[in-house]
Amino acid sequence: MIRICLADDHAMFREGIKQILASHADMRVVGEAGDGHETLDRVRNTPMDVVLLDISMPGLGGLDILQDIKGEFPRVQVLVLSMHPEEQYAIRVLKAGAAGYLTKESAAEELVSAIRTVARGGTYVSSRLAQTLAASLRSEWDLLPHHLLSDREFQVMRMLALGRRVHEIAAELCLSEKTITTYRARVLEKMRLRTNVDITRYALRHRLIT
Repeated sequence: MIRICLADDHAMFREGIKQILASHADMRVVGEAGDGHETLDRVRNTPMDVVLLDISMPGLGGLDILQDIKGEFPRVQVLVLSMHPEEQYAIRVLKAGAAGYLTKESAAEELVSAIRTVARGGTYVSSRLAQTLAASLRSEWDLLPHHLLSDREFQVMRMLALGRRVHEIAAELCLSEKTITTYRARVLEKMRLRTNVDITRYALRHRLIT
């Protein structure tokens, strides 16, 4: 029996996933969570095999949750299920320890297959992502400025690129405005950009936002 935790801030989405998994006798949902801290609480207190994790949740970010889970419970497999296209986050979350990455547009059959794959200790990637991973092994991966960013810097960069203001980002990430301003300065320096408009143009050009 594969024991699964659903971590997503949309209750209706979690309900849809439960309905999909209910028809498979080898799978059972043992917990649900609507934010990062609740997710960690579920993992710490409920035996489970796989966490289906949304990368964008309020409070503690998905990448932070992923790293905490893998740090404390390395045998728990994390399958990221996100609204973001693969090219925006997939390689980053796999490097952080995720066992797979799926977009929420994926078919139900693919989700079930991915859960079984990661539960066995494997890694699940789509054929498109496999091509992206192959490309990332080339030196161009290290040459793109946004790959120099830390996970938090990358998160802040995307939010800036989407037109979010410093105080809005601070509130969503539960950080001070001074901290976000510091992250913004690091992003501009590492990416050799000057303004938020430059960040947006870069993000659009490299399909980091849609």
